[in-house]
Amino acid sequence: MNISFTRSLMVALLALFVLVGCQTTAEPEAPPVEPQTDRTRAEPALPPTVTPPARQQRVDGQGDLLSEDGQPISRVFYFDFDRSELKPEARTQLSQHARYLRDNGSARVVIYGHTDERGTREYNLALGERRGAAVRSYLQSLGVANRQMSVVSYGEERPVNPASNESAWAQNRRAELVYQ
Repeated sequence: MNISFTRSLMVALLALFVLVGCQTTAEPEAPPVEPQTDRTRAEPALPPTVTPPARQQRVDGQGDLLSEDGQPISRVFYFDFDRSELKPEARTQLSQHARYLRDNGSARVVIYGHTDERGTREYNLALGERRGAAVRSYLQSLGVANRQMSVVSYGEERPVNPASNESAWAQNRRAELVYQ
């Protein structure tokens, strides 16, 4: 009899603990809202998660990303002959594009890779792809989602300068960002 009484007591205590543990606490009441009169109409404060407009980057009518002082940020990045490594100045500009893309998750960009006319068509298409991939990889390393970017290689097919000299070739070895 002593054992069954102890079991009953244990079951009752366990049930009591379960009931006490499941008890919910009341939500704290929101402070009362005071009605505004004509004399007290004040602008509501921005929630702490909203960035003030002065710090947000903007895109102009031509699709150029603008810096805080309103200057266009380059969308064209140049490469050395037969290379696909980003130059330091390209990294600086791309970091601003990365910030814009991270802050605007619905923004999309196509990265077009280009080469000069030297080399075979197949080689230049592959080199243009590597240049575009280098830009995409750098943007990814700065936190841009892969779904926001795509790479297209035109190789030598779309030169900026059709001349056949070093100056023209330097202008044609590039990757371009185009926002969609």
